[in-house]
This record gives sequence, C-alpha cells and structure tokens, in this order.
Amino acid sequence: MRLSLLDRSRTRAGSPEGAALTHSVERAVGAERLGYDRFWVAEHHGVPGIASGAPAVLLAAIGARTSTIRLGSGGVMLPHHQPIVVAEQFLMLAALHPGRIDLGLGRSRGFTAPVRRALREEDGPDTFADDVAELRGFLERSSAVTARPAVDDVVPLFLLATGSGVEVAARLGLPLVVGGPVLGEPDVGERMAAYRRSFRPHRGSTPHVIVSLDVLVADTDEEARDLALPEVWAMVRSRRTGVFGALEPVADIRARAWDAQDARRVERGLDGAVAGSAVTVRRRLEELVERTGADELLVSGATYDREALAASDAAVRALVR
Repeated sequence: MRLSLLDRSRTRAGSPEGAALTHSVERAVGAERLGYDRFWVAEHHGVPGIASGAPAVLLAAIGARTSTIRLGSGGVMLPHHQPIVVAEQFLMLAALHPGRIDLGLGRSRGFTAPVRRALREEDGPDTFADDVAELRGFLERSSAVTARPAVDDVVPLFLLATGSGVEVAARLGLPLVVGGPVLGEPDVGERMAAYRRSFRPHRGSTPHVIVSLDVLVADTDEEARDLALPEVWAMVRSRRTGVFGALEPVADIRARAWDAQDARRVERGLDGAVAGSAVTVRRRLEELVERTGADELLVSGATYDREALAASDAAVRALVR
C-alpha cells in the first residue's frame, strides 16, 4: 500500500499567513524522512485559512529542500488555467526535479461568488475532459505546439474526481483520486469497480485508485479528537460566517461559548474524522481499503499544534507499510 501526504498550507491564528508556506515546506522535509511516497499541495483562491493559491510555486520551494520524495498537486484546478500554461509550469518543475513531479487535476469552483468573478468563471459547456486531453498532449509532446522545456520523463497526470469525473478518468486512462463525500456513499465500492471495468489504457496505463482523507493519530482517541477540533471548528464557523478561518488553539476553542447548533455540528464533524489511537485508525483505514479497493492512501490532516501534527504524520506512516 503506497502512502502519500497532502498538505493544504493551513494558516494558524497568531502567525503571519506566509508562515503556512514555510510550514508546508518543513512538513514535506519530514514526510521525506519518514518514507512517504508523495507530498502534494493544494490550490485554493481567496480562502483566509489557506495560503497556497499557486501549487507550482510552492512545489519549486519544496523541491529545493527535498531530494527523493515525489512532489505534486492535489490539485491544480484546470478550469482556472490555460492547459499550455499548466504544462509549462510542471515541465519546468520536472526539469528542476527530474523524475519526481506529479500533476493532479481538479475542477472545483471558487469558494465564494467574488472569488469566482475574480477567476473569470463563467457558466458554459463542460470542457474539462477536452482540456485534460489537451494538457496531456502538451506534456507528451504530441501537440502541434511544443511546450517548453522539453524533458525526458513524462509528467504523470492524476484526476481528482467526484461525480462524472470518475467516468472521465476511466475514459482517459488516468489514475483516480477520490475523497470527501464520495467515500461515505454506500455504492463507493461499485463505483470504483466500474472505474476499473471501463478503464481504457493510455500508453500502457493501468487503473489506480487513490483514496484521499484526513487522518490524525494520537495516543488516545480523545487526544486525537482534540487534534481534529481546530479543523472541524473552522468548518463549523464557516457555516455561520461564510469565512473559513485560520486554525485556532484547542484551549481557545474550548473556552468559547458554543450554542447547541455549534455543539451538534462539532460532534458530527469529530465523529466523521478519521482521528484516534493507532488501533482505532488502523481499523478504519482497513475498512476503507476493503470498501474501495484502494491502491494508495493520500492522507491529510491539520491541527494548530505543529509538533502534534508531526507526531501524527509519523504514527500514520508506521501504520501503513
């Protein structure tokens, strides 16, 4: 079972937003030391709690501090970019860090209406599959336009998929990354089986399912739930304020006056998190792999306490071999 790490560059209360990028670089260095297979970063625009809006820039910085771990995006939101520009960015990364670059692609919209306007998002025909194919042509040097720089290795593509994206990944012969609400659907196993059945190989590619989920490990289930609380609290507060904010210390969150609705939402969020002792998390991961037939786990997880997060990353690596 391959094990990879996704980092969203979460900001923390009391620290400059830019510090979240330094923290991402340091987490990648730790992930390489622990033996993770990949380290991926995200793309979000105009979100107060997330500092990374330009994965290629952050990956260049991470590549300069690491030497062996594969680096990639989870993912670049292709509707926000021209395919040739994405190709050029990741070919540059591949030239700087040969044999280590992945390109995960998604299609999520902007977080709010003003962000969507800033990104020039428009309602129109769905061209995502065509854009992926065009981008692949640039990377494989089969397009009429040659994207530069030319590199010896082909940058592999991965599709972050929900809904119809599963079918697109199968039709284009691409590895599939699934997470979020999809994992809780009762037919997720059948959907993954359908992906494998309908997979059309491209240049010898084979089906590959990567399951992405938040995972936090501590000595006890209760301690792990405390680690999960800052992320859950940010999500709960965003439903009231419309702002997904920075991670806060657990003590500060516990000291707040929660109303009944907030308390219910926090408990639901914590119950849904894969957060617990090593025994608890191992059981939940084994159940998930059984249901999905996953070939690889892409774990994330964020908390205010960076030392506890580093310890969790090490504990997760020890669980999955």
